[in-house]
Amino acid sequence: MKISVRNLEPTKVRLTITVDQEELNPHLDEARKSIANQINVPGFRKGHIPGKIVDQRVGYAAVVGEAINEAVPQFYNDAIEEKNLRPMDQPTLDLKDVPQAKDDGVKLKFTAEVEVRPQFELPALDGMTVEVAKPEVTEEDINARLEALQQRFGTLVSVDRPAAQGDYANISLEAVINDETVDSQDGVSYEIGAGNMLDGIDEALIGLSAGEKTTFKSKLAAGEHEGEEAEIKVTLNSVKEMQLPELDDDFAQDASEFDTLDELKEDIKKQAELDAEGRQANAARDAFLAQVVEGIEIPVPKGLLANHTDEHLRNIGKTAETATADEKKEAAESAEKELRDQILLDTLAETMDVQVSQSDVMNFLASVAQQYGMDPNNFINSIIQGGQLPSAVQEVARSKGMLTAMRQVTFKDPEGNVVDLSRFLGSDETDENQSVAAASAAAEVADEVANEAK
Repeated sequence: MKISVRNLEPTKVRLTITVDQEELNPHLDEARKSIANQINVPGFRKGHIPGKIVDQRVGYAAVVGEAINEAVPQFYNDAIEEKNLRPMDQPTLDLKDVPQAKDDGVKLKFTAEVEVRPQFELPALDGMTVEVAKPEVTEEDINARLEALQQRFGTLVSVDRPAAQGDYANISLEAVINDETVDSQDGVSYEIGAGNMLDGIDEALIGLSAGEKTTFKSKLAAGEHEGEEAEIKVTLNSVKEMQLPELDDDFAQDASEFDTLDELKEDIKKQAELDAEGRQANAARDAFLAQVVEGIEIPVPKGLLANHTDEHLRNIGKTAETATADEKKEAAESAEKELRDQILLDTLAETMDVQVSQSDVMNFLASVAQQYGMDPNNFINSIIQGGQLPSAVQEVARSKGMLTAMRQVTFKDPEGNVVDLSRFLGSDETDENQSVAAASAAAEVADEVANEAK
């Protein structure tokens, strides 16, 4: 087999593959066997028709046509492996020459255009030092967690006064465009100041009393008239405020397994410290990846970038035709970062010579199923039946590659103290037999780096 490679773009190649007759013959024999099971020839049992008779019966060109359906993808895969290319998408195949007669001297020739992972040199990891900020837990952090717990045990109580920031309002809304009601809702509950409803509604509600009405203008956030400015008529039906329990030992006993408020605060502090360490590990990962690619240009395949950008737009219910310029820009930037991260992680996995075992993949899938509250066996079966197992293998390889690479690096805080991240990175010994917990951590890291949202 003769293979020539032409670089069309930094991340796109065209392979021209010419196949010798001797290499094609085994595929022709398989094609003849397949055809023999489909035709009837007097004097021969189905499936036991000699190859020469098959050629005579259906024609040599038909046998070749049957053979290349299986042969061309295999020859393409062999060529990719021989030339050490890393495809990132399916190829576009184009047949150039196909033998039509047994002795016409024509060799099978085809081209394959495919976007490939760019090759670049990673810096030496051994001896690399990466700075990462200290995990800090302030009194404000502890108080915020305590207040959140306090909110969970609070009680909504009706009040006879004008609405204020933080109150819970029951409202009725009517949206009017050109004197026509385009949407209306009754009995909507809204926390004033939450910022998760129409722009301007907080200012409209503050100062109103139950039973009063007002109007304001705002752009509609959803529905048929999304993005259009409407006159919003709002009626304040009732106002409630959150009354919080006293922070004392009684509260600690009601809200936790602790007897005193001091014990509860100490436990909250410990949890906050653990969370801070987790944030530090995430910051270490980001700092590590940023330092690895510092000064390295990683080109992104144009076709894949366009497809991923469209996918990001679909996730927000838009297309290239309906999205705003800002939405398209944000989608393109997110897609480009996602692809660059994937390219980097794949290169790290290859450089680290990561090996993915069956147990790695099963643990990974089980952990994902657990995160989404699904039955692991059903989830794994659906992944296999849906043909998504290769993607799962790739995701595990990326995670293991990054963890393996990060274990070769020394992390230090701004004061020069070594930061121990072994709780998050594991060890070379334990990595070979990942537990579900370790796979779950790896899945979370890969998800944040490669997808930013799944």
